[in-house]
Amino acid sequence: MIAISIKSFDQGLNLQYDKVMEEADFLFLGGLDEFLPLKKRGSKVHLVFEDHQTIKHLIEALGIPHVEVGEMLVNGALVGPEYRPRSGDRIEVRPVVPGYPQEPRFLLDNHLGRLAAQLRMLGFDCLYHNNFEDSDMAGLLLKDLRILLTRDRRLLMRKTIQLGYCVRSLDPDRQILELVARFDLARWAKPFRRCIHCNTLLEAVDKSDVFNRLEPKTKLYYNEFSICPNCSKIYWKGSHWERMQASVTGILSTRSPVHDKKAGE
Repeated sequence: MIAISIKSFDQGLNLQYDKVMEEADFLFLGGLDEFLPLKKRGSKVHLVFEDHQTIKHLIEALGIPHVEVGEMLVNGALVGPEYRPRSGDRIEVRPVVPGYPQEPRFLLDNHLGRLAAQLRMLGFDCLYHNNFEDSDMAGLLLKDLRILLTRDRRLLMRKTIQLGYCVRSLDPDRQILELVARFDLARWAKPFRRCIHCNTLLEAVDKSDVFNRLEPKTKLYYNEFSICPNCSKIYWKGSHWERMQASVTGILSTRSPVHDKKAGE
């Protein structure tokens, strides 16, 4: 504990009082230190702070969103986000355990359009528009219990955001592998059941009902079709489907790559 003497000028009076400061060591595990400035990564972080500050506030002040944090141990004992650290505390911060207890639904920010298409290809409910406002996203998250996907750490630090993930990579092909590992998507995937363009569940349709919209070779060689009841896009198992099937197999069977770009860089 550190006592700092502070002078305050109020209504012409020269007042002096002691401000209590605490200091503790933080250790961030499981890749959480990727959010830290380069010089703080890979070792304990020593912090000096005011005695009223919570562990959640201190962690986010270092740049780590609360949605990325799992267990927090102080001197070996589990604590909650409102715990107020004290001098001498040894604090261990662990990431969220990978997986999800039910089929996840997502909301993606404006910069993740290609990732949204890949998640829909795997069958996941993904809301995405390139003109979402932050306030719109907050409302949708609360209404539908969705997981926010974004590279904007400050957005994930908002109090109203309870479920979220900070996408590390800039490459959509590596982003989808991150999501597969983080949320165990192979367990829940049901590929090709959604419209990649608008997210709606597809419905089977008779060939005769869409015949006039098909190209000549498609009419000749294919007999099974699905249609999006929202945007009317037609799907069938052509050569494009075979390429997508190979992509899905690769995505669901590949381990998450090492991040090619650290969070926040």
